[in-house]
Amino acid sequence: MTEVIYDFVFTPPRAQIGFQSSVILDTGTHLRTALFVFELGKSTYVTVPFLYKEKLMRVNIMVGGPDSLIPLSVVHARQNEKWVGVDIGATRLLNEGITPAVAVGDFDSTNAQQFNRVKGAIDDIHLFPPVKDYTDTQLGVKNAIELYKPDQITIFGATGGRLDQYLSNLFLPLEKEFKGYLEKIQLIDKQNIVDYYLPGEYEIKAEAGFKYLAFVNLTPVTGLTLVDEKYPLTNWNSSTPFCWSSNEFNGEVNHFSFQSGVVAVIKSRDLIIK
Repeated sequence: MTEVIYDFVFTPPRAQIGFQSSVILDTGTHLRTALFVFELGKSTYVTVPFLYKEKLMRVNIMVGGPDSLIPLSVVHARQNEKWVGVDIGATRLLNEGITPAVAVGDFDSTNAQQFNRVKGAIDDIHLFPPVKDYTDTQLGVKNAIELYKPDQITIFGATGGRLDQYLSNLFLPLEKEFKGYLEKIQLIDKQNIVDYYLPGEYEIKAEAGFKYLAFVNLTPVTGLTLVDEKYPLTNWNSSTPFCWSSNEFNGEVNHFSFQSGVVAVIKSRDLIIK
């Protein structure tokens, strides 16, 4: 397979490009497998598959979950990407040497000294009253979409701490306002990587250090099938949310599918406390 690196793709006349797979790399790119299908005279030609890298517009959002669960190595690896700081998340980013493009929230978790620092460092601040119709995390996602229309939104600090806030963040992509971005939203902490899926057939890849794999239908689901995971499942239906936890990858690449509903896939690991 040939590796071709494009910022965008040139196609032959009247050509269609077919994408066989797409993987989001942590370097801020899509790694996609593609082929061209085009007509020349009365004949139709299909090129051999090739790889190309496509620049990815990713927005990272830092919210106010426990400091102990923030994967700082991932945060620093993305320091040159676009960041949105939500409430105390803006201060957290400044403490790590990252100046977010935008700060959002009611800042009720930020003291006066911290907020003065935020105002001095960040030009674009969206300040909301404590009594409002959105959570601060929702406001962060809403602003990220309106300002940048990103290809991916990664949320840090959305898990741990208060259970009501954790559940609110977990179910956030189901909301009508965000459902168009459902498959573009990802939650990350030291123990978990959460991705969201609409009906279809999928290939998922193991993450180094993340032993466990869970499939959580957040809505009624039909036809959930775990093809080649350690613990397979065939054509499972449920009218209520359910979590198939503590599954594991069988090899580096596994597959699953479902016919209706919304499924969250969680890659996780135990947190070793020293």
